[in-house]
Amino acid sequence: MKYTQLGRTGLKVSRLVLGTMNFGPQTDEADSHAIMDAALDAGINYFDTANVYGWGENKGRTEEIIGNWFAKGGERRDKVVLATKVYGNMAADGDAWPNHDKLSALNIRRAVDASLKRLRTDYIDVYQFHHIDRRTPFEEIWQAVDVLVQQGKILYVGSSNFPGYKIAQANEIAARRHGTIGLVSEQCLYNLAERHAEMEVIPAAQEYGLGVIPWSPLQGGLLGGVIKKEVGGGRRASGRAADSLANTTIRAQVQSYEDLLDKHGIEPGEAALAWLLTRPGVTGPIVGPRTAAQLDSALRAVELELSDELLTGLDEIFPGPGPSPEAFAW
Repeated sequence: MKYTQLGRTGLKVSRLVLGTMNFGPQTDEADSHAIMDAALDAGINYFDTANVYGWGENKGRTEEIIGNWFAKGGERRDKVVLATKVYGNMAADGDAWPNHDKLSALNIRRAVDASLKRLRTDYIDVYQFHHIDRRTPFEEIWQAVDVLVQQGKILYVGSSNFPGYKIAQANEIAARRHGTIGLVSEQCLYNLAERHAEMEVIPAAQEYGLGVIPWSPLQGGLLGGVIKKEVGGGRRASGRAADSLANTTIRAQVQSYEDLLDKHGIEPGEAALAWLLTRPGVTGPIVGPRTAAQLDSALRAVELELSDELLTGLDEIFPGPGPSPEAFAW
């Protein structure tokens, strides 16, 4: 496994991030524990989750599965850089009691304690805001964070799904009014087929020293050889990937992508991950394996070297938006 610093911090993390969203809803506890063991054995030390994972009436279940794994001992907790998230409504029926969601100081305090209990640990390495809260000022958010850092309950803070201007606003307020480090990472939707983050989010993250953690690196399976699997009688596309393939233009684009990689003898999913690892500012993509075999495929991507010819071909098939403001101004 290869490692890098998380943004401007001294924290060293693996170039792949283990996403746990499938643990519980699609992968049972025993298999989830086996995947985490295999990830740790392979050198992945950065594990990502969220308080809402498990979904519906099972919100929090994913954190519980991770907590039970930590409780097995064997230095599991000490070896893991643990990231979880706050913002979501934790009510099973979706009808949150006031102050039981978003980023008020009260909910942050409550949510941290609940996550710590489920995770069976006394601290969280990277505590992430899952979304912007338009009604809570950053002065209040940073005041709550300062208390939690002083208590030793969290070490670093990251964002997820933030626009570029909110990354800037959050860190300017942290630096000028509190003298604290502010956000150290940003999780954003970013992959070959969805490159809007290159316009504002990634430049803001680089300017303020945040590590970029792309989620959905295969665009919901669209970049994982979906047409090849379909033709071969394998698992058919579903969800966002199926919706995308219904568009004839996108289907032709994906077919060109798969044909290009077939020419180079590279598996599509591994190429999509390897491409992200070449992108400026990217710390490492989140991979969310349902099975051990999917984890093995992701691990191969770390060692995969993409030729200049192939990178050029990928850019031709999936062109980025270009830098801001040139992309929309000139």
